[in-house]
Amino acid sequence: MWSPFEWRTARAAAAMHGISGLLAGVLLWRGPEGWADFLGRQREHTARRQLRTLELLDMVDERFRRQGIPVQALKGAVLCREGLYEQGQRPMADLDLLTSPQYGVRSGEILEHLGLRETHRTVKHRVFEARDGARARSFGEHADSPLKVELHERICEPLPYRLTDISSLVSSPSAVPGLNPYPSRAALMAHLLLHAAGGMAYRTLRLIQLHDIALLAQRLSEPDWQPLLDRRPWWAAPPLLLTQRYYGTVIPEAVMASIAICCPPILRRTCSRQRLSDVSLSRLWLEAFPGIEWSRTAGEALRFMARRIVPSAEVRADRKFALMTDPSLAQGDWGSLSQSRRILRAVLTRTPRPWPLHVVRAAVAEPR
Repeated sequence: MWSPFEWRTARAAAAMHGISGLLAGVLLWRGPEGWADFLGRQREHTARRQLRTLELLDMVDERFRRQGIPVQALKGAVLCREGLYEQGQRPMADLDLLTSPQYGVRSGEILEHLGLRETHRTVKHRVFEARDGARARSFGEHADSPLKVELHERICEPLPYRLTDISSLVSSPSAVPGLNPYPSRAALMAHLLLHAAGGMAYRTLRLIQLHDIALLAQRLSEPDWQPLLDRRPWWAAPPLLLTQRYYGTVIPEAVMASIAICCPPILRRTCSRQRLSDVSLSRLWLEAFPGIEWSRTAGEALRFMARRIVPSAEVRADRKFALMTDPSLAQGDWGSLSQSRRILRAVLTRTPRPWPLHVVRAAVAEPR
């Protein structure tokens, strides 16, 4: 029997992994008082937020078509529009869009005209958020949480710091003004896998990402995988191995064998032992060098370690932005510590990661 605290922790895990809406529709048992109600409320909020996000996507399509600019919806928006999920099953924290670098400035202007403002830039994308900036006060998914758009000009992930770029595979070669699809299901799968690989490397993977991969894999025949296999994706095996661990044989054996060959031996051996709790938002404790197993050479591993010890200007800027916007950093002093004090604390004591601790606290504080 789970204690009341453990059931509250289960709420936190469901929220962190984006699976509350899924659980609401498949569980055959109700659990303790409040559990089923929590899942049902989360599914309702997720459904309402999906509608808002897809309405925004329709406006994006219309505005970009009018301006003669091609744009491409990515990941969750595509999965929902293609019917892989029922309404309310999959959360959409933000709307991911891809446009060509030549249209980057004009694309940003269109989003500004839609009531969004650019708040931050990363190596992967520009972040646009609603101008009102109001934050929903509830835990987990909330229909009224502000809409956010992440505008990409390329599709890449730092693994662990070297950029792996698959833009040429993901971008539509015959794009027309307005909204465009992925050029193939293999391109969509490649993007899901690369994004999951980045999550594994930085310990931010969510179970819903593995669910995306498993659902899409069941719709792909062996020939559908070929455009991805032709790229020899060294980064694809780890998320596929983890998907198989939890979803069984959803990837054809021949495809899995071809992808496994491309994966560096150390990475393949390490990831074959990892569980979701090792590489996801559920991992409570900070690590000195998370994702070092993704380094492809000894020199790259050393550079990765050096950058962890002496953060780049971009990392410092990201930390400063997070300190202003991430609610988990408001509950402790970790976000404001200097790098030397962070290292000292990590050496002297086990240090919890701020985000999972924040979500557990919020789950415990829920009124019912």
